Order: sequence, then structure tokens, then C-alpha cells
Amino acid sequence: MKHAGAECLDALEPVLAQLRTIEGLRERKRGAFYRGSIGFLHFHEDPEGPFADLKKNGDFVRMRVRTRAEIATLIREAKRAAAEA
Repeated sequence: MKHAGAECLDALEPVLAQLRTIEGLRERKRGAFYRGSIGFLHFHEDPEGPFADLKKNGDFVRMRVRTRAEIATLIREAKRAAAEA
């Protein structure tokens, strides 16, 4: 599964905008978020749709972000993980 390209990230821009509001996250490269110097969240594209890799408890967890419910889950989990880190 390849990292998300510009077209995929364009489609995810509303999601990226929400992630940019999370305290403590820094977007070093479009769609690649860090907490300090540690990678926290990035995106991949797949024929099944976009996926996010979110770091939770020290490990990346892959989450599909195609539907509104999946996006809401990602945002909620990213806020929770950022607050715990």
C-alpha cells in the first residue's frame, strides 16, 4: 500500500483540516503528522480507499477513512492518542 499522493490528500483535505486543530500535532509534510520528532499519523491509498496509520500505544494501527463514520472514528482516536502521548 503506497503513501497517499496529492490527489488522495486533496480528497482528504477536510480530514486534514480537522487533524491540524489537534493540540500537540505538527504537520511536517502534507498529510504526515508528528508529535515532537515522532511520527504520529500518515495516510496511504489503496483500491479500497484511503487508510490512515495512527500511532496508538507505541504501534501504528491502520484505519480505513472512506466513510463519515470512519473519519469520525479516526478524529476521535487521534485526539485521544494525542492527549495520552
